[in-house]
Amino acid sequence: MAKGERYLKHTPYVPYDPNCSTYCQSEGGMITPFEAGGFHPYEYEGWIKECLSWHTSCYLHAGLNPTNTYRLKGPDVLKLLSDISVNSFKKFEVGSSKHVIMCNEEGYIVIHGAALRLAEDEVLTFWLWPYIEFALKQGNYDVVGENLTGKVFLYQLGGPRSLEVVEAAAGEDLHDIKFLRFKNTRIDGREVMVYRIGMCGTLAYEVHGKVEDAIPVYNALLKAGEPFGITKLGRHAYRVVHTEGGFPQVAYHFFFANREGLDEFMANHESDIYGFRPPVLKGSMDPDIKLHLRNPVEVGWAKMINFDHDFIGKEALQKIVANPKRKMVTLEWNPEDILDIYRSWFDPDEEPYSFMEFRGEGWAFYNGGNEYHADAVLNKDGKVIGISSGRMFSPYYRKMISLCSIDVEYGEIGTEVTILWGEKGTKQKEIRATVARFPYVDKDRNEDVDTETIPRLKDRK
Repeated sequence: MAKGERYLKHTPYVPYDPNCSTYCQSEGGMITPFEAGGFHPYEYEGWIKECLSWHTSCYLHAGLNPTNTYRLKGPDVLKLLSDISVNSFKKFEVGSSKHVIMCNEEGYIVIHGAALRLAEDEVLTFWLWPYIEFALKQGNYDVVGENLTGKVFLYQLGGPRSLEVVEAAAGEDLHDIKFLRFKNTRIDGREVMVYRIGMCGTLAYEVHGKVEDAIPVYNALLKAGEPFGITKLGRHAYRVVHTEGGFPQVAYHFFFANREGLDEFMANHESDIYGFRPPVLKGSMDPDIKLHLRNPVEVGWAKMINFDHDFIGKEALQKIVANPKRKMVTLEWNPEDILDIYRSWFDPDEEPYSFMEFRGEGWAFYNGGNEYHADAVLNKDGKVIGISSGRMFSPYYRKMISLCSIDVEYGEIGTEVTILWGEKGTKQKEIRATVARFPYVDKDRNEDVDTETIPRLKDRK
């Protein structure tokens, strides 16, 4: 047994790396870190290199394991999904997938994730548990559900070289996989599914398979990626990729709402599910939890909503779509104001401002709760007009940025606002910021990448 393995339960989804010394709780949704989830490296070769990987090369990330995976099979599978999702399932071909969003009666997001249609009566879901099982048991559906969490693995690869890496590992041309589509293949002789999706904004894929094949497939991907400059991605870089990529992340940018009976259901399963844990709120924003919930419109997912069917939250969302109050933008933070915060720590005669971690907000745990940082965004009159969260320094763009749910009248690019830094009762600092594009990644987005411009496997041999 390696020395480090004696002191903590290492995640079984990546090989132990003796060069890593900083670990954190696994992202694994259903299973606690003291069970199958284990602890995952917070950082591998430095956060700057990891944060550049999705722009310049390719990353390999395993920190979402064990992924909440739930299979639905039966003639009523689409009816179940339709009844509880804002999405329409009237067009849902076998071999395709959807980003599925489920809300409560007020239109706030309860959970969201992916649904892949494997057959006419079979759908595989990711990150929709526990709500999908709760809804199944609440209704009268001819559907059988099976929880596969802990029985499967998920690896993410993102960046301009990601297709080349996956093809090299599979030994097969995979150019024909379109965005939100998937295909079965083999890596290291083991059956896997390759799925074109990702949170980084740039070209990205996921590789799925059985848990017993996890380490061999991981090692095969890592070896195949060496000629392409592959980088192992740790927990910190995975968090901030969502801010650049324009994909708001639960427990980092907002929190899930609840539905009556769901808490009791989760308690009976003794589950430890991120996004549902009571948050430990940090930052200048009012701690009222309702202010930290989001509807699909204000996070940029309005195009997913389809009113061609009845679903939970339909009436509320019809009103929101007709008259949206908030929209999602990126904020660029003023560097001079940021430097004032650091200057205050070098003056022994001055009370310092709340410390600002340069690279961005971490994701700590206190007494089982998530640390979630959110700051109030003000107009020139000092009125709260938005909530900033997910702050990060981008080594690629050389900017300090965050996502912000902001009143629509202040959402035009170039609008100047103020971010209030520091919690109530501390010395606070008003930081100037400018509304910028959302998503912030401004080129070669996954859904728009023409894979025909990428060399094929046969031409690289």
